Amino acid sequence: MKCLSISQPFADLIISGKKSIELRTWNTSFRGEFLIHAPIKIRTQDCKRLKITKKLVTGAIVGKAVLYDVKKYNSSMEIKKDQKFHLAAKDVYNKKYGFMLKNTRPFRIPIPWKGQLRFFEVKLPKTIVKNTEIVSDIIDEEFRYQWIGHH
Repeated sequence: MKCLSISQPFADLIISGKKSIELRTWNTSFRGEFLIHAPIKIRTQDCKRLKITKKLVTGAIVGKAVLYDVKKYNSSMEIKKDQKFHLAAKDVYNKKYGFMLKNTRPFRIPIPWKGQLRFFEVKLPKTIVKNTEIVSDIIDEEFRYQWIGHH
């Protein structure tokens, strides 16, 4: 599955549904679901600017999203109009492409992983569980978590 490294706090803002455009200097023809990786380095100035004080997960795959379109920006004024969707500082308005994201979802348990540049392939190992009681317990727990979280 494809994966994209996105610096914190922006990875967290995406998976929590508060950021729906990821600005980049490069374009992509990729469309579809991808994993979101939070690299080790945290952009502390952006945390201060956005008043984010919580502990952020780094060095791990933290969630997933769907890239459904790429918006090409022709001027910094166009980027400024979308500021409430990308939450970028004004000094990074040199980006030309906005990756339009939807169906974001955080992982309850981040997966430790080393990031790479641009989109990269991640092959998560498949776990074989032979004890069906454990499997049904996990499914029950996930159902309870989802039900409580949405009601």
